[in-house]
Amino acid sequence: MAKTLTYKDSGVNIDAGDAVAGAIGRMARSTFGPRVVKNDMGFAGLFRLDYNEKLFKRNYRDPILLACTDGVGTKLKLAIELQKFDTVGIDLVAMSVNDLIVQGAEPMFFLDYLAVNKVDDNIILALMEGICEACRQADAALLGGETAEMPDFYAPGDFDMAGFAVGVVERKKVITGRYVEPGDYIIGLASSGLHSNGYSLVRKIIAAGKRDLNSHIPALARTLGQELLEPTKVYVRAVRSVLGHYRVKHVVRAMAHITGGGLPGNLSRVLPDECQAVIKKDSWPKPPVFDLLAKWGPVDEEEMYRVFNMGIGYVLVVRPTFADSILAQLKRTKQPAYLIGRIRRGPKRVILE
Repeated sequence: MAKTLTYKDSGVNIDAGDAVAGAIGRMARSTFGPRVVKNDMGFAGLFRLDYNEKLFKRNYRDPILLACTDGVGTKLKLAIELQKFDTVGIDLVAMSVNDLIVQGAEPMFFLDYLAVNKVDDNIILALMEGICEACRQADAALLGGETAEMPDFYAPGDFDMAGFAVGVVERKKVITGRYVEPGDYIIGLASSGLHSNGYSLVRKIIAAGKRDLNSHIPALARTLGQELLEPTKVYVRAVRSVLGHYRVKHVVRAMAHITGGGLPGNLSRVLPDECQAVIKKDSWPKPPVFDLLAKWGPVDEEEMYRVFNMGIGYVLVVRPTFADSILAQLKRTKQPAYLIGRIRRGPKRVILE
């Protein structure tokens, strides 16, 4: 009798997937708060929007749900080359939750999707360690996820990942940018480096210069690979601390997560048609990695600001009389921040001076 085929013969090992899923479940529970509803036998995660117990009371009169999705992009190629996978898990969460809070939202939960050639426990658990760490930093529950083993689709060692975040905000506290007006101040929150944008250009620069990712770079005080895999900063607690300080006054007029497109591309999205942002390029310290990439490319300054965050990962547009107070609050959260510009009247755009 001819041997019957199994799923394992096609390259998919159900038993290996089930084993790693159990370990992931235990890691995910470390992100759970009191609003996660126990549902061990279910096919979906359960989450309470309101929670009335005194210690954790969170109720919404007119709630608006928000959702974001993102990936890590070609930064994954460097993680694969260096065989270091925990930091890109942090990137995955940060890219979505940082978008979510732009409208003033509180992140509630996160889900991940991972597609691999073959289930490798070491890689997947390292990725999940990063995802869980970032969820804890964002005060969001890792409510569920999916790992798809696709040997015919991904080459050995390759994988891709995507993330999905859901949050909530009171309707009257939604921040859109429509109240931005001339005279408002612009506060920039320092980035941790490149974050997760521009890596196709970064990899091209490295390949063209035959740069060794494991080489120690004195200007960086670490290896090039360590610098490039520095994870995206999670801004949730710092930003929500500021928003929570002003429960009645609309002090923060607009916010922007500085991702692909840099300051010009992202800050302009939240400006009214009659307002423009003037940014002083010398008003914050630039991480040295940006000067190195510009030199190695070479890449001109305009393109650098269009592709990279240049050291500013998140922006607040605030009423001028509250700027000093907000800077002090951010300092207390250990988030470096700088007054980087002002809003003036004119056609909508971002001007770098």
